[in-house]
Amino acid sequence: MSQKLWTAVDSYVDGLLVGPDSALDAALAASVAAGLPEIAVTPSQGKLLFLLARMVGARRILEIGTLGGYSSIWLARALPAEGMVVTLEADAKHFEVARENLGRAGLAKLVDQRLGLALETLPDLAEEGAGPFDFVFIDADKENTAEYFEWAVRLSRPGTAIVVDNVVREGEVADAAATDPQVLGVRRFHEALAADARVSATTIQTVGSKGYDGFTLAVVGD
Repeated sequence: MSQKLWTAVDSYVDGLLVGPDSALDAALAASVAAGLPEIAVTPSQGKLLFLLARMVGARRILEIGTLGGYSSIWLARALPAEGMVVTLEADAKHFEVARENLGRAGLAKLVDQRLGLALETLPDLAEEGAGPFDFVFIDADKENTAEYFEWAVRLSRPGTAIVVDNVVREGEVADAAATDPQVLGVRRFHEALAADARVSATTIQTVGSKGYDGFTLAVVGD
């Protein structure tokens, strides 16, 4: 097994089941041109988010970590006409690139962008009564994943689905001797998740064009 093979399979699947998309392609190109890190979800991962949001009938979606808005486009497309994605981004440059990408995709009215550190904007959402959200996607700095997840649950309802990306870290999540702050962050998240009786969850390892990683899927209980 190799990175070359994983990338080839992603290309095969994307070609058959995702296909070309001018708005998504333009969002990626604009993000690269602006110098944003190339860490957006892959096309097949984006479609997975779209399908999961559709499966739960999401009308309100919370995204923690906008980057260039690629995943935001997928999530907004899963909504009914009266739905809304609230997406949080700490970096002003990323925020502006995403704003342009969402506008180009014709989705600006379905997306409420918030600029600022998520641990500061999440309490604002709670105070505003912005929830409950039906679907939450967390893809931000890994050091604070446990705190982001706690806020996601607080802003949810029974049946809300929560997806947390990049939680395997090339297998380093299983290394008890790890010292990398991002690995320590996802280990702390998993340990908190295991003790959280409010949700039922699992983590799935993945391989693909972005390498070896994985995601957590959790559902909020009654």
